[in-house]
Amino acid sequence: MDASIVVPLYDEEESLPELCAWIKRVVDANNLSYEIILIDDGSTDDSWKVIEQLIAADPNIKAIKFQRNYGKSAALNEGFKAAKGDVVITMDADLQDSPDEIPQLRRMIIEEGYDLVSGWKKKRYDPVSKTIPTKFFNSVTRNTSGIPLHDFNCGLKAYKKKVVKSIEVYGEMHRYIPVIAKWAGFKKIGEKVVEHRPRKYGTTKFGLERFINGFLDLATITFVSKFGKRPMHFFGLYGTLCFLIGFIMIVYLIVAKFVSAEFALTNRPSFYIALTTMIIGMQLFLAGFIAELISRNSSERNSYLIEKKVGIV
Repeated sequence: MDASIVVPLYDEEESLPELCAWIKRVVDANNLSYEIILIDDGSTDDSWKVIEQLIAADPNIKAIKFQRNYGKSAALNEGFKAAKGDVVITMDADLQDSPDEIPQLRRMIIEEGYDLVSGWKKKRYDPVSKTIPTKFFNSVTRNTSGIPLHDFNCGLKAYKKKVVKSIEVYGEMHRYIPVIAKWAGFKKIGEKVVEHRPRKYGTTKFGLERFINGFLDLATITFVSKFGKRPMHFFGLYGTLCFLIGFIMIVYLIVAKFVSAEFALTNRPSFYIALTTMIIGMQLFLAGFIAELISRNSSERNSYLIEKKVGIV
């Protein structure tokens, strides 16, 4: 199969028929074999009824329905599991992503050898309250991850099949799929300027809280990607440093006490600062030790991406 188009959705009953018809026109015009996978993320409107009608009319349309709203990451993860195409393309269901981009995105994966191609909505039709925080968010993510993308959160992306089968998307990590892919060893990540269309039906389902959650998730994915399999390297390092700083301060204060009998050890703020620093250091060290024990007992402690095995039975 040439392409799997994965579409997560929540309360998009009005846009679904138009979106599916548009996708079908594009892939048929380019002679592509395809499947459309619609993931209903617990919609409260008649989205599922519309999906059932679409499935009855087109055998290339498949669907997954969640009992409740789990979020876009969960929807994408299930869509990735179900996808069978050589190239997997994701897009939002609100018609702000153009299916006309599908052939070029697929070409970049097949002919140019990219593992992942992310869309860049260079010209946006969003309010300033959304575009300015988005630019700031993308700048921080770009500098933190080292991936030179302008629009990490763009829903229009294309992947090699082995990429989506090798990663897990959870929580609200859909914003960081390029980072997760890079962490998994897929480093050829490209970008394509794509058309961004004004919203035709309904209203956005995301509020300003997504930016706060986004930065928290960035901190999580950065830490996990660097220290997920070796937590002691992080907690042990800073714990040891804190303990040594506190210990040196305590030694200095004790020596000062012996040198000068009038030196009141417990009346000095530095004494309590030193004790606190030592306690924090020990807590960090113990946190790293416990995390290391958990990591070593995890069933995934030696789960690495192996592209090929030769001569192994």
